[in-house]
Amino acid sequence: MREAIDFLLKLLLAVVNFFIYIGEFTKFLLFLPIRLIVEAHKNSNRAISFLVSKLKKVPDRSKKILTRIRPRKTRLRINLFKPKVKQSRFIRLLSFYLLNKPGALLDSLKDNLSTFKRRRLRGKKRVYPLGFKFRYFLFGVGASFVVVFVNNSYVFIKSLPSPKSIGKINYSLSTHIYDRDGRLLYEFYREQNRTPAKLEDLPSYLWEASIAIEDKDFFKHNGVAPIGGIIRALKENIINDQLQGGSTITQQLVKSALLTPERTIQRKVKEMILALWTERIFNKEQILQMYLNQVPYGGSSYGIEEASKTFFGKSARSLKLHEAALLAGLPQAPSLYSPQINPALSKTRRNEVLKKMQEQKYISQSEYNTAIKQPISVLPPRTTIKAPHFVFFVKSELTERYGIRTVEEGGLRVTTSLDLEIQEKAEEILREEIDKIRGLNVTNGAILIARPQTGEILAMVGSYDYFDKPSGAFNVTTALRQPGSSIKPLMYSLALKEDFTAATILDDTPVVFPNPGGVPYRPVNYDGRFHGRIPLRYALANSYNVPAVKTLNILGVSQFVEHAKLLGISTWPDPSRFGLSLTLGGGEVTMVDMAKAFGVFANMGEKKEVTPIIKIQDSFEKTLYENNSNGTHVLDQKISYIITDILSDNIAR
Repeated sequence: MREAIDFLLKLLLAVVNFFIYIGEFTKFLLFLPIRLIVEAHKNSNRAISFLVSKLKKVPDRSKKILTRIRPRKTRLRINLFKPKVKQSRFIRLLSFYLLNKPGALLDSLKDNLSTFKRRRLRGKKRVYPLGFKFRYFLFGVGASFVVVFVNNSYVFIKSLPSPKSIGKINYSLSTHIYDRDGRLLYEFYREQNRTPAKLEDLPSYLWEASIAIEDKDFFKHNGVAPIGGIIRALKENIINDQLQGGSTITQQLVKSALLTPERTIQRKVKEMILALWTERIFNKEQILQMYLNQVPYGGSSYGIEEASKTFFGKSARSLKLHEAALLAGLPQAPSLYSPQINPALSKTRRNEVLKKMQEQKYISQSEYNTAIKQPISVLPPRTTIKAPHFVFFVKSELTERYGIRTVEEGGLRVTTSLDLEIQEKAEEILREEIDKIRGLNVTNGAILIARPQTGEILAMVGSYDYFDKPSGAFNVTTALRQPGSSIKPLMYSLALKEDFTAATILDDTPVVFPNPGGVPYRPVNYDGRFHGRIPLRYALANSYNVPAVKTLNILGVSQFVEHAKLLGISTWPDPSRFGLSLTLGGGEVTMVDMAKAFGVFANMGEKKEVTPIIKIQDSFEKTLYENNSNGTHVLDQKISYIITDILSDNIAR
């Protein structure tokens, strides 16, 4: 029985395909002879050469036909049985015209055939009746139609995508960003926010609801709706002048995954063929799982898992019966039935789904009565993002590593180094401190907290408020800013490397550095005083400017730039751009680089790359990256210890 239905459906598709391409054949039939006549009259030699090149091989049977045809008003005689006569080119030309439109076209070319041999007819000319010639004309038309039909059918079939690609994850998946404890920070996606779910993890009433409302014969048909469904669709097409479904779940899957949304007969034919093909490749459970992961549920939510999170804030495996029924009713018209936009209409649709489930024995009468009494309770539409500056910093790292398409469509699962509790506390502290000094015209700030032993970023606050306009989204922690006196420990670490000690006496007295062609440089301390001869420990602990400038003058700016690069500063490419003020913060750096450089002191001379990522997995939970990088030893442990000791020496201050 199933084979018979398959045969009838394929026959139906062939008939539809015939009517689709009959228009193309008609164009071919009407315009080709006209084009040939025009070409012949415009330039006979070029037209003849064109025809001959296209007709190099003519079947013997066609040649025999020519021997029996005597076109009117011509003095040419064709004798195929005399090899002396060189007439092959002429025969090819005549065969083309006679097989398409005998007689008439030859008359139009008569005056242009002077290059061929002409021989007088001998004997009595045989005249064939018009009906005889018409049979050959129909033969040519039929042969041409077969060629066009077969060719277009071949092109049509070749244009169909393979349903095998549905089995692979060929749709876009959202990338999930988590903190170090697995708490979701944000999801990245291009146009479709999607998280795949497995059928065995879902409650049975969830997929039963979809079957009840979308395709009650899902487990009975072979991919295309039974005759009743097709008749209902035709009725809609004729009465309401709308190209309507009759679409099964398999057809909806094919349409969503493989085809364009255009509403044409040709697309509908493709949909039916691919649905039959899909049913031969996958079993019903696989098709149902792919359907639930593929179809849209409204807005950017695609697939049942993401729809459940969007509307109910929980995984699809935790949905209740009335919630599952609500979601099952959305794919037919996601915007129209959205509970966030039209709650009353959404409730009506949900109850319709529940009624179908009860009629088809998926739920009992008591379950139905209980479910329809439940109110519509969904989350309001909103965009939630935690630690936004950090999240987009992670995105830039992922994009550099994998490309933007993988980040927005590849379904990555990224475990970051962020500690959400530390992050929230840092955001609170920054707001409080900015509010205290807002009267001094200070309106913005930033915080970066990293773990020196691993280089992991624990908190990143890029501005006072990410959502402030116009520049709240700007991340100050990755921007170029002058570091001020915080750069001095790096310079003094170079001094210790060059045989200075914490007890080396530095001279904090007035000094003038000549500046050819400009104003001489006269460094001063922040308190406007000079402190005489003091140890290096006191000069650094109190952040005196004059001793720092004099020390850099001894060491050399170029040497300091190279040393800073070794520690992790990446924004000083050309030493010639800087002068002695570099040790007072005259060169711009990023907070990320400064965290890396100061981490060297905390790690006793070992440099760790600052990273926001602990682990990256693909959509199949295969680990793509794990942060286990070993550090690089760039500074003597003793120097690191001395710098750390000075920075924590309250007595020296």
